[in-house]
Amino acid sequence: MKVTTTIIGALFIFIMGQLFAQQNVEFDKDNFPDQRKELRDVIKKLKEADDLLEEAPPKYAEALELYLEAYDFNPNNALLNYSIGKCYLHTKQKPKAIPYLEKAMKLDPDVAANLQYLLAMGYHYNYEFDKAIDHYNKYRHSLTPYELTEYGAAVEKRIMECEDARDIVRNPVWIFKDNLGNIVNSKYPEYSPIVNADETVLMFTSCRDVTTGGDIDEDYNVYYEDIYITRKDGEVWTRPFNPGKPFNDDSHDAIVGLSTDASHVLIYKGEKNGGDIYICQIEDGEWQRPATLPKEINTKYHETGACFSPDMQTLYFVSDKEGGYGGSDIYYCHVDPDSKPHRLKFEDPMNMGSAINTPYDEEAVFMQADGKTIYFSSKGHKTMGGYDIFKSEFKNGKWTEPVNIGHPINTPDDDVFFSVNITGKHGYYASFEQDGYGGQDLYMVTFLGPEKPLIHHSDYEYLAFEVKPVDETLLEEEVEVKDFAMVTVRGTVMDQVTHSPLGVIMEIIDNESNRVIASFESNERTGEYLVSLPSGKSYGLAVKAKEYLFHSENFDIPPVTEFREMKKDIYLKKVEIGSKIILQNIFFEFNEAKLQPESMPELERLVKLMKDVPTLKIEISGHTDNVGSELYNQELSEKRAKAVVDYLVAKGVDRNRLTYKGYGLTQPIASNETEEGRAMNRRTEFKVISR
Repeated sequence: MKVTTTIIGALFIFIMGQLFAQQNVEFDKDNFPDQRKELRDVIKKLKEADDLLEEAPPKYAEALELYLEAYDFNPNNALLNYSIGKCYLHTKQKPKAIPYLEKAMKLDPDVAANLQYLLAMGYHYNYEFDKAIDHYNKYRHSLTPYELTEYGAAVEKRIMECEDARDIVRNPVWIFKDNLGNIVNSKYPEYSPIVNADETVLMFTSCRDVTTGGDIDEDYNVYYEDIYITRKDGEVWTRPFNPGKPFNDDSHDAIVGLSTDASHVLIYKGEKNGGDIYICQIEDGEWQRPATLPKEINTKYHETGACFSPDMQTLYFVSDKEGGYGGSDIYYCHVDPDSKPHRLKFEDPMNMGSAINTPYDEEAVFMQADGKTIYFSSKGHKTMGGYDIFKSEFKNGKWTEPVNIGHPINTPDDDVFFSVNITGKHGYYASFEQDGYGGQDLYMVTFLGPEKPLIHHSDYEYLAFEVKPVDETLLEEEVEVKDFAMVTVRGTVMDQVTHSPLGVIMEIIDNESNRVIASFESNERTGEYLVSLPSGKSYGLAVKAKEYLFHSENFDIPPVTEFREMKKDIYLKKVEIGSKIILQNIFFEFNEAKLQPESMPELERLVKLMKDVPTLKIEISGHTDNVGSELYNQELSEKRAKAVVDYLVAKGVDRNRLTYKGYGLTQPIASNETEEGRAMNRRTEFKVISR
């Protein structure tokens, strides 16, 4: 009998406990008569947490800690469970909101008007799309006609996101995903990774305790953002370093763009006008002070992201200024052709149009080094939820419909900032994973789908001194194409004798328009350079370095439809007596000694050399092929050499430092049996007489 009584008593206690557990328990002294002191402490913490959520911006993480302490005291309060769930939805652990919101629903389904909506969001983030749709619909049906007008469209979009997410998750992209490791990642959040074209430099943003200035942003309780740089040594990323001042300053500095050769960086700073874009470049191996972009880009509105086209002739940027399609839009503007390479000016910006922009926000634009593929983040288009990363290509004169790059890269949470290497095989982005090193970590994804063949020509030798353009026949046969791809030209600049690497100034000239379209520097330590250029065009290359004769040449890039790479090493001669170079870009009228306008950039480089080395004396010589009589060629070559000297004198060079001579057909450098050889023999040279 005693045993039976004991069992019944225990069962009664269990049943009453279960019933009590399903009831909403207020933080009231009647419910905790023997814990009044503890109750006062908990109520104080609840008040502190509620106040934290009233701040601007709300401090969800700090409030969550206080709510969880209160939960240990009383886990059966509907409002507390709702508040914990709401806080979790504003962290990187959003699915943790589900059990608390489910419990709030059981304890009091009317505890908050948007409880159904928040629970739907929790399921949404946890890939439980059917449950999410069910609760979004329940929330929508609970709205009054006025509320439906106010919030109905947002709920419908959430439902559509869940439906799209089901399709996207069913057809995942085939990738490898690799954490960049604890050399690059830290216990602090790392995000916004941007890689240069050849995947040798990676820059990213992080809030670390070694931030420049060492201060904490009290609004967000994190260290101020700084930009960090890591370089690849073989296949391994080295330990990141903070460039310090003036690259980073004492406030927030976040990277948003990087040139293909990593010599120019676009930085977001949020203090002025709600957010502006700055540009910073490296000169003589040192990062210069960032300069704000002009009024064509930065406005009184928010400019939050930007990138250059591979040739740095177009800037793409993000702004929420008036006149767009809604929210933040992506715009573009061309570089003013009259601006200096180190002092860029811009033409009026234009909206990229409805193919890219939506009534929702677009962000984080990145252009691949192929010059025709952009990646960007959007809350519009076909998203899984929040921002997703999309890809669009410029074909037949317009941007293609953006394509979601797929799951598992995209998730129901916000996915922002994605950059790829020049081939598009590797992508870099930030993600929060349970097995990460802390906060967001940086990851590399390797796309395993069908790959386009990449041709390397590491052993290809270009002629160092050509009169006619170099035809890059190894790319592919010239064909008629509508959309020309970019070609990457890369190589090393070296001393001709010692083969030691040189840091030099390099310029690319569009021979058709006769203007400089790219100005950059080779790496001072390695001599390496990299530039992406549109195919199907003729270019001039000019290389200048102190104590060296300038180097120039022409080359053609035939039209191609897929990415290609050209390798070109450059050897410079020192300014020494007897040194001789061919002036590759001096052009004359046919059978005449009249200089063509295309010769002006080359002549101006020669003028600058003479002024930079005021003791230099040179001989200008003219040479011809063997077509025509020996006397005719002799006279023509001498007249052409004199025309160059006359130009230099007119530009202020002392005539006593200049001599000229025509050698006619007597000094060929190639066979006159072929047109190619004859073209090489028709040339203008200069030789150092003294210095």
